[in-house]
Amino acid sequence: MNEATKKNGLALHWQILIGLLIGAVSGLIARQVFAATETGEMHPTLQWLTKNIAESLGQIFLRVIFMVVVPLVFSALTLGVAGIGDVRKLGRLGVRTLMMTMILSGASVAIGLGGANLVKPGERLSDEKRTELKERFATQPVKAVEQAKNAKSIRDSLLDIIPRNPLQEMVGALDGSSPGGGMLAVMFFALVCGVAISVSPERTAPLVRVLEGIYDIAMVVIGWAMNFAPIGVAGLMFSLTATLGVDILQTLIWYVVTVLAALSLHMFGVYSLVVWLFAKMSPRQFFGRITEVLLTAFATSSSNATLPTSLRVAEEKLGVRRDVANFVLTVGSTANQNGTALYEGITVLFLAQVFGVELTFAQQFQVVLMSVLAGVGTAGVPGGSLPLVVLVLKSVGVPEEGIGIILGVDRLLDMCRTTLNVTGDLAVAVCVDRGEAVAD
Repeated sequence: MNEATKKNGLALHWQILIGLLIGAVSGLIARQVFAATETGEMHPTLQWLTKNIAESLGQIFLRVIFMVVVPLVFSALTLGVAGIGDVRKLGRLGVRTLMMTMILSGASVAIGLGGANLVKPGERLSDEKRTELKERFATQPVKAVEQAKNAKSIRDSLLDIIPRNPLQEMVGALDGSSPGGGMLAVMFFALVCGVAISVSPERTAPLVRVLEGIYDIAMVVIGWAMNFAPIGVAGLMFSLTATLGVDILQTLIWYVVTVLAALSLHMFGVYSLVVWLFAKMSPRQFFGRITEVLLTAFATSSSNATLPTSLRVAEEKLGVRRDVANFVLTVGSTANQNGTALYEGITVLFLAQVFGVELTFAQQFQVVLMSVLAGVGTAGVPGGSLPLVVLVLKSVGVPEEGIGIILGVDRLLDMCRTTLNVTGDLAVAVCVDRGEAVAD
């Protein structure tokens, strides 16, 4: 992915930002040049440009991602769980790591959903503009409303997480035709496969290599899609600003502020409390000793690239035993993505608010589960969470085209959530190490 981050000497995130600006500005200009008709409807020429040119470019970008998202999620989540190792052999270390990871991931999504429901950044759009959005993407909101009316009981929803036919769930996961839990059922199947592989690693080694191959192929295709992202984002943003004007840009600012505030609360609130309670370490001492890791994570936007620094700092400055650090931090660089889970929760609710899609409590609970599980399967590279954000959007009936709204600011948020991710890895490491020391 490093080669994919640059094109013609300019970093990809800058190209995406430029694409967003070009698309947004040209959309605003076109909106002025082709004024609305007397009845208030969009000018026919602008309508044609938006539908046949701008939206088509955006759809090419999105469809390339959708093409590989199911195999990507299944292979990444299975490998992430299998990478934890044989829990029976690892004993307390594996169980403690898994429990701490799930607790922190759950807390992060809860903060994200709480922030999105409290601030409601997507509702900053006027009712008139939101109505225009609903009309443009009418099929998705209607589908979401129908799903809400025909909502299953909590019992049935929980049972549907366990798939009768995993292949059938995979086929219908993206178009809503699955008979059961959809993508959540696929994720459950991946979790079960990962655990089963960890129980019998020798005999399943060939399968692991196949899954690694599928994962690598999916990441290559995602890399191709990201190279097209500047053009795709320009098309999506042209379409949105030509329809909504400057209102959507003002709404975007509220979204960024909400994400940064939630990330800060989790970083300095939850992590401080966890380190103080479970590791008996002063939060000021903890953060003071990991400054080097924080700067590396912020600069690279990659948990994997930060891993060597995290391993050294954990052992030398935090006093974590080498075996504990190697296990917890290596697994955590893939499986413990608190910042990503928080970001996905806010992003899905924000875009649902923007498009006027009302999510029921059950659907928000589904977002929580998918965000936590997706965090395990998220690639520890820049932009690795974007395919999974699109997936979660699709699962709750939010138009996937909305991803173009946030792509231009994703680089900044990626740097911040990666910093939260690696801090969470180190927090889990010191807590697990403390628990192991007491047990010994």
